[in-house]
Amino acid sequence: MSPPGPPSLQDQRGPPGLLVLYGSQTGSAQDVAQRLARQARRRRLQVRLSPLDGYNVAELISEPLAVFVCSTTGQGEPPDNMKNFWRFLFRKSLPAGSLSLLDCAVLGLGDSSYPKFNFVGKKLHKRLQQLGACTLLPVGLADDQHDLGSDAVVDPWLQSFWDKVLSLYPAVKSLLPLREDEPLPPSYTFHFLDGVKEQTEDRLMTDPPSAPSQSCPFTARMLSNRRVTAPSHYQDVRLIEFDITHSEMEFTAGDVVMMRPRNSAEDVQLFCELLKLQPESFFTLTATGNTAVPSRLPQPCTVRHLVESYLDIAAVPRRSFFELLATFASNELERDKLAEFSSAAGQDELHGYCNRPRRTALEVLTDFPQTTAELRVDYLLDLFPEIQPRSFSIASSLQAHPHRLHILLAVVQYKTKMYKPRRGLCSSWLASLDPAQGEVSVPLWVKKGSLRFPEQDDTPVIMVGPGTGVAPFRSALQERIAEGKTANVLFFGCRSESKDFYFRSEWEELESAGHLVLFTAFSRDQEEKVYVQHRVRENAGLLWDLVANQNACFYIAGNAKEMPASVCDALKEVFQQEGGLSAEQAHEMLAAMERTGRFQSETWS
Repeated sequence: MSPPGPPSLQDQRGPPGLLVLYGSQTGSAQDVAQRLARQARRRRLQVRLSPLDGYNVAELISEPLAVFVCSTTGQGEPPDNMKNFWRFLFRKSLPAGSLSLLDCAVLGLGDSSYPKFNFVGKKLHKRLQQLGACTLLPVGLADDQHDLGSDAVVDPWLQSFWDKVLSLYPAVKSLLPLREDEPLPPSYTFHFLDGVKEQTEDRLMTDPPSAPSQSCPFTARMLSNRRVTAPSHYQDVRLIEFDITHSEMEFTAGDVVMMRPRNSAEDVQLFCELLKLQPESFFTLTATGNTAVPSRLPQPCTVRHLVESYLDIAAVPRRSFFELLATFASNELERDKLAEFSSAAGQDELHGYCNRPRRTALEVLTDFPQTTAELRVDYLLDLFPEIQPRSFSIASSLQAHPHRLHILLAVVQYKTKMYKPRRGLCSSWLASLDPAQGEVSVPLWVKKGSLRFPEQDDTPVIMVGPGTGVAPFRSALQERIAEGKTANVLFFGCRSESKDFYFRSEWEELESAGHLVLFTAFSRDQEEKVYVQHRVRENAGLLWDLVANQNACFYIAGNAKEMPASVCDALKEVFQQEGGLSAEQAHEMLAAMERTGRFQSETWS
């Protein structure tokens, strides 16, 4: 037998440091990245966790092992906290082999009801390969629409990732991992303060010296909060007006306003009672590792402010919540149930308990009282994610309403098997604010939306905006008419002409002035349901002339469920009927319009 040869390069590799980078808009990708980082710590690996824009991308050339967890937003856009990284990575000047030392993997989070499903994850995976990186796995394509949510893909993908790491770095196998029921150290330590006098948190609420941003929002005074649906209508929809004087805030049609909601006083009180916390007590935070203390929390901070404005206790908790909660459980029944909810095999059970009835994290705490009583306060920021900002289409133009900003808000409320109705956190919070009862202020900022309207005066626009989807088109019409652009067509749909016909008098005024052609679809006002796509088909001649002969732009805004696809199908039928195109040619014509910006949509689920 010949003597053994020298050890291979892989055999000589020590345990790698793992870099976990995420691009997250709503917190889902961040949650998965944190879960991966915890798995690495359990395997006793050194791990760094960061949003992509918080990492110096120039250092990527010397990293040994990295995982990218990225969601896709809107119409194939990267999340806000990875846009700088995205621009840098796609520079044409980057050398082809610049990432040749990097082993990496990409996990994408998306929603298959959107046309550009997981576009960011797919494109990032391809770009890393172009730059010479070794991709350890095929790109993971998690889908919110799956019966078990994104975990249906995330679970097996993470298992494959660790299998690959263990085979590539044998030294990792020699490290004895922590037990699953053993809690990791908390990310922060709370230091409660005695004798702190009146302490304000005004630094969060002071008006910024320049254009407002997420880190420095403008505190806008709410001027009015008016219901615009009939009292008998099933849905409460509000037109809310804010005063943005002295904000230096600028926006154009299609832009969105961002706000971060607050938990209700009732929920804050219950949370503090369950965890035996004094709402008015003060604390400071120190980080236990290399994580920064959240800049949004003042130092010192009250427990009330933390729970009301930072911890997302009213959200449906993710699986990671149960994984961490299980490590505190000493009661056998509670521990077994939490362990089941945390396991891959228990995901259908978890969805039946939590996701389908939309049970909140706070309600879960009440269902596991003994475990909740054992919770250490230091783990609160590990257990509960930060409240994420919500975006709303701006429904007004600065040219028509200087120093004002309007939104059209549907208050989310629905029934499940839970005793209490389910409520949308942000819409319920905003609806509860009444400027008639005293001054009300809301911190907010604006950002560019996905819709862009033509600059040429003679380019017609066709807008399809049923329900609250009409909000950005109100802004566009006000802006365009102020600029003398009067070739405007609007398709508006709702349930009933008498109950939810938003901005009716405004549309009729514009029609009378010759500035708007309006088509309406009131789905419940007759026996046969009529929707906006039916009106599109009925006006095939006009639409073909506008699109084919006058170079019109076509826009859709509203719920992503069925309407956008139905309107697209109707438009392709128009192209076939009036233009004599085949089904394939009609499809290509619409695709060409989308590529050139003549067809745009902004939808939400």
